[in-house]
Amino acid sequence: MISVSNKEWSERKLNTNLVNKLSQDNNFSQILSKLIISRNFNDEEIHSIKHLKNTNFSNVFNFNEDYKKSIDLVINCVKNKETICILGDYDVDGSCSTALLLKFFKSINHPVYFYIPDRIKDGYGPSVKLFKEIIKKNPKLIIMVDCGSNANNAINFLNEKKIKSLIIDHHQINQPYPKASSIINPKKNNGYIQYDYFCATTLTYFFLELLVVKIKSNFVLKDYLIFVLLATVCDVMPLRYVNRIIAIKTLDEFNLDKIISIKKIYEVLGRSNKISINDLGYLIGPILNAGGRLGHSSHSVKLLSSDNDEEIDQIVKKLIELNEKRKTFEDSILNSIDYKKIENDNQNVIIYYDPSINEGLIGIIAARLKDIFNKPAIVLTSSQDLLKGSARSITGFDIGLVFNNALNSKLITKGGGHKMAAGFSIDKNNLKSFTEFINNSYNNMCKNINKNYFFYESKISSSSFNSNFNVEINKLCPFGPGNSEPIFLFEKLKISKVKIIDNKHISNIFISNNGFSISSISFNSINKTIGNYLINYKKEINVIGHLKDNFWNNKKTLQLVVKDLVI
Repeated sequence: MISVSNKEWSERKLNTNLVNKLSQDNNFSQILSKLIISRNFNDEEIHSIKHLKNTNFSNVFNFNEDYKKSIDLVINCVKNKETICILGDYDVDGSCSTALLLKFFKSINHPVYFYIPDRIKDGYGPSVKLFKEIIKKNPKLIIMVDCGSNANNAINFLNEKKIKSLIIDHHQINQPYPKASSIINPKKNNGYIQYDYFCATTLTYFFLELLVVKIKSNFVLKDYLIFVLLATVCDVMPLRYVNRIIAIKTLDEFNLDKIISIKKIYEVLGRSNKISINDLGYLIGPILNAGGRLGHSSHSVKLLSSDNDEEIDQIVKKLIELNEKRKTFEDSILNSIDYKKIENDNQNVIIYYDPSINEGLIGIIAARLKDIFNKPAIVLTSSQDLLKGSARSITGFDIGLVFNNALNSKLITKGGGHKMAAGFSIDKNNLKSFTEFINNSYNNMCKNINKNYFFYESKISSSSFNSNFNVEINKLCPFGPGNSEPIFLFEKLKISKVKIIDNKHISNIFISNNGFSISSISFNSINKTIGNYLINYKKEINVIGHLKDNFWNNKKTLQLVVKDLVI
């Protein structure tokens, strides 16, 4: 069926025999069984649904050779009291993994310091120039987290200086690998590629778990599982498999009092102590990222690793202030974009260049364009003699792999990433060739994808649409990347009590034939086809969207998030 926004929607086709068997074997409802089958949950994930409170995970790297080698490397440094430097990326994943390592080394009174590169001055990841500055404090080991996988020249420099190096990273890695003392990266494809859905903080957590046991430390690592979940969500890693189990465990057991930095953010913002995936992705994450985006890259690490109440207070206030500035800048950029031109260009991959955009904001703008058009989006700005770009992708288009190929083809001077996000630098003269390369890559990788074709899980009649329905849906929680909120077609609803919010969004009440009513929100729908129908249409309409629990003033209500409408 064709929607009012000209999208083609169809119900997802499933093997009914598999659905029925799953339902019978596990005493699941039909709708829950449908969702499990459509997402291809494995046995461990199904077990997590049946036994939510008894869900546990184990270290998957117990016998991994890279981990063994890396642990021996660090233990040797610890025994000899050799100074360690931690070099992290300026995003949430880099901050969380850096803070986690700092917390541990400080707990055993080991000499340690950290460095987070300045996005503009230093650029992404290790370089010879950066290491010349870092080694002034005479480290014997540099641990690189969330970066370093392609820093061959920089690692060679360290080797010349007789400085050991450990890389813990999840980005694309090229052969020949850097000649680091040890490398932990599932993308090396040396036996643990199946865990390439882990972010750097997850890899670091499992590393520390083995290290804590090996040196018989009293460090309570599980108190910091929230760092793992926060980084996973903010780095858009899938909430599936082990990540799903970690998420369930963390949300169930997290004690806000143990992580004063995050508690302080909640207090300043006047939020409740109940933490959620949405809070991590849309509240905590942007605040922590604000420092790195606007020239204060070390703030988030200082915050997450600090035990000083006064310091925490100051940094939280500063980061919230920076995040408000970021929002203002972002709104200004988004308001200046010619969306009609992008739409009329009709390219498979959006490539948007604006030399005036702050380097720290290009990733956010790319994410917004990706969401608006449901296409991979690349945003570029000027940076000295080069262009700097940031990319956000959609399922099926591995942008990290594409940029890895672009680097190998010398189309970009520097770059890397993972499936859903990447960053790079490029010579202005290569922009035309790069654009052709990106679009050809999309055509080869996604030739069988119909970008205007969408699926909903099931039709929901007005008679079965009630509050109990969402109880079943929520058994799949937590929702997030790789396990998104299920989308349904809600049939024959009447539009009532329409309200415009912030001149952007539309709130209204939908009423079913049996009298059940539900509040709804349609984001950024003003002056769009969906918004026009919500304001003016008087007949029954079919609504495509997902349900969510909305918390406002500590009160929970069921809300329908509108994605599309079908007459």
